[in-house]
Amino acid sequence: MIRQDNGFDRRSIPAEAVESVWHASDGHAIRRIDWPCSPGVSDQARGSILFMPGRGDAYEKYLETLDHWAGQGWQVSAADWRGQAGSGRLGADAVTGHAEDFTHWVNDLAELWDEWVQQTPGPHVLAGHSMGGHLTLRAVADGVVKPDALILSAPMLGVFPQFIPSVVMHGAAWVMTLLGDSRRPAWKWSEKPGELPSGREALLTHDIDRYNDEAWWRAQRPELVMGPGSWGWVRSALRSIRRLEGKGVLEAIQIPVFILATREDKLVSYAAIRRAIKRLPNVVPLIFGAEAAHEILRESDPVRNRALEAIDDFLDLLPAS
Repeated sequence: MIRQDNGFDRRSIPAEAVESVWHASDGHAIRRIDWPCSPGVSDQARGSILFMPGRGDAYEKYLETLDHWAGQGWQVSAADWRGQAGSGRLGADAVTGHAEDFTHWVNDLAELWDEWVQQTPGPHVLAGHSMGGHLTLRAVADGVVKPDALILSAPMLGVFPQFIPSVVMHGAAWVMTLLGDSRRPAWKWSEKPGELPSGREALLTHDIDRYNDEAWWRAQRPELVMGPGSWGWVRSALRSIRRLEGKGVLEAIQIPVFILATREDKLVSYAAIRRAIKRLPNVVPLIFGAEAAHEILRESDPVRNRALEAIDDFLDLLPAS
């Protein structure tokens, strides 16, 4: 049941939450946030959820959702991806999001996961939005993490244009990295580097207040500012997408998978998500239409509440550890 009018402040870190720095094996510092299930919900947590955000995202955007899960009795955590938000940069400037190979992110997640499961009660659930959804699914497919269940919000399983095969787009992106610095931006963002472009909100959510939370957090924490992806990121994304498209890859995933998606997504390919749903053997999908844009967990209350209720029902089916 969704807690209505709970007074949660989306522009403040909850008093019970702890922000810290986790170090990967190579010493790279990565932000994380953890907080226990809400007091009075139960004597002990029902289990634990690790949430990983999307490209250019920061966990600050999802505090409201993490708070909901904590209120349902889950111990919750979230972390940056290396090279974005408050965890440094991998490119040539402070704005462009660069990645030479998504495998580096998968390896980071595997290391974090191994430590996190030792620190938290089970069952252990892995969740991800957009690029985070892609990477969490990729980590499961690669066998480097073994969650009890997986939650994917608008996972980046394909990109636009949807009618061009990923192998063709991958080849084109590879050529573009050969024609110049692979760290250079792959698309135009705005006239002022790092400034949110006009009209972007229509791609993400119908809830303007939730959309404006992102700009507020960026003003308070300038290290969160990120603009376009690099050509190296595009090439790496398409290489990883092709990995998941491989014969038998998704079919081998036996854990329960919950997928949120919208047919009207303009940032990731709904057609690719639909194909993945058909291939996954143990999947529960919830598909929206024009009422939802890409950031379903930051949508207007009717959409967001329906999504959270469906996720709660999915989690209720997990056996206790």
